[in-house]
Amino acid sequence: MSHLNYLIAVSLLLVGCAQTTKPIVLEKPTPVVAPVTQVMPPVVAVTLPGIELTDAILYQYLLTEFANQRGHKALAVEGSEELAQQTRDPRLAKRAAQLALESGDMNRAVAALKLWQETEPSSSMATRMLSQLLLRGGRLDEALIEFIKVIKEDEFNRGAIFLQLYPMMAAYPDKRAILGLMSELARPYPEVAEGHWVVAQLALSAGDSVLALKEVREAARLRPEWDWPVALEAQLLSPAFPEQTLQVLSLFLARYPGASEIRLQYARALLALKQYALAHDEFEKLSLLAPDRVEMAFAVALITMQLKDLPGAEAELKHALEKGGKGQDTVAYFLGQLNEAKENDTQALIYYREVKAGEYQYRAQLRVIDLLHKQGKLLEARQYLQQISGEGEKDKLQLLMIDAQMLRENHQSLEAMQILQEGLKKFPDNEALLYEVAMLADSLGQFDASEKILRHLIYLKPDHAQAYNALGYSLLERNVRINEALVLVEQALRLAPNDPAIMDSVGWGYYRSGKLNESVAMLRSAFLANPDPEIAAHLGEVLWVKGDKAEAIQIWQASLKASPDSAPLQAVMKRYLP
Repeated sequence: MSHLNYLIAVSLLLVGCAQTTKPIVLEKPTPVVAPVTQVMPPVVAVTLPGIELTDAILYQYLLTEFANQRGHKALAVEGSEELAQQTRDPRLAKRAAQLALESGDMNRAVAALKLWQETEPSSSMATRMLSQLLLRGGRLDEALIEFIKVIKEDEFNRGAIFLQLYPMMAAYPDKRAILGLMSELARPYPEVAEGHWVVAQLALSAGDSVLALKEVREAARLRPEWDWPVALEAQLLSPAFPEQTLQVLSLFLARYPGASEIRLQYARALLALKQYALAHDEFEKLSLLAPDRVEMAFAVALITMQLKDLPGAEAELKHALEKGGKGQDTVAYFLGQLNEAKENDTQALIYYREVKAGEYQYRAQLRVIDLLHKQGKLLEARQYLQQISGEGEKDKLQLLMIDAQMLRENHQSLEAMQILQEGLKKFPDNEALLYEVAMLADSLGQFDASEKILRHLIYLKPDHAQAYNALGYSLLERNVRINEALVLVEQALRLAPNDPAIMDSVGWGYYRSGKLNESVAMLRSAFLANPDPEIAAHLGEVLWVKGDKAEAIQIWQASLKASPDSAPLQAVMKRYLP
């Protein structure tokens, strides 16, 4: 063993015995890129210098290692750099590079990596680490030189290297600049399909779809069996040329029918074009190719639903449910949806209750509440609701308002108000909750409380058109403070000029102000936009007062036929047509 070898062995042993963090093991550095299957180039022996061990070298080496362990990074970096320069030993140069990289000092790290390259010219690791560091530092011209070396050092595997380089280049923020670097790097290798594919991907990121399409087609020409270029070409064509997308995918599948990922892309493309029958066939093939993938059977079921074949869809979903594995909660949710569509609410409830997790759990829980309420089981629906926590403020507010709404619909408005007011204690400035409380207070005749809340809401959100409209319409309905009410609803209309409900309020305000012609014009516009029975009631009343009684009756009767349960319409007709 040479003096320097002895030095390194002994010092590492001493360091290992220290009660602090161990140094990085020099022999096993972390790879810069992910490992791939490669043809290994010949191993080149490392030439070590014959350095005489001196007390100074020993002292400096140990000082450097202990300084690093004690957290004195700058001292460790400086010491290791000096030692590597002095000895020209590749192992110490490698250690200096590691310490410099750990310190975050880019300039020192670059210098140390270059020294490692000089002392160990055969080290591809030094070149790879240097190229990556220069790239991260934005020194693209220098990085290009090193990347060229990386490929030349291992030309047996240049295709794999291009693929390894892609993730780090894709993450670079300046997309145009990194496209230029990659184009230069790939130019000497026109026969390497992977190079064209990487350029295509980076061109797509840079917004150059023309170049991307050209490069990906060249990649496909060079490696016709490779599915990645085909997938990317289809992606590029899809927005503007959907039919060409189908052609590219189907031609590849004709040659390579076992390409499941391409078949999946083809099936999704058919689905996007609403070619449901063909998409159904492709998903069915995928389901046969991968019988354990429940999502394929699930896709077949959803498309069957789209084709209005509810019995077939139910059979497919049940088949997917029987397969077990992942996705069972999703399948159960859609079985619930399907049974709702069939108006089989009892069976829908059973399936919704089986959804125990996943993205559809909360939606399923809401459907359980709604169906129980629909069946007249208010107490059970409310008890079930109390067991749901929801995620975040939005869900909690939604559950609170659903609870209040169910109470209101069951003529328990005072209880609903209590629920909403409890909610205001937790969410005092929530706009939706404030509006809901104001509307309920108005319906209970608590006009002062309603007005106070609505004015607070307007203060919080000056562009809240519905708040202006609600306050103004409440005054108009009570036939008080008409001028103020008209100002409020006209402000609402300025904020939401196409809202039929607000147009109705303004028309009603004109009526209360005696502006009958303006009222009829506005109410006609509102009714044309939305033939709502309440708007019909207002329009008919204004027409009646103007003397156009025949048209008023015609509008009322037609609207009553469409909405026989409308209380406002029944009330106005009773008043004018006893």
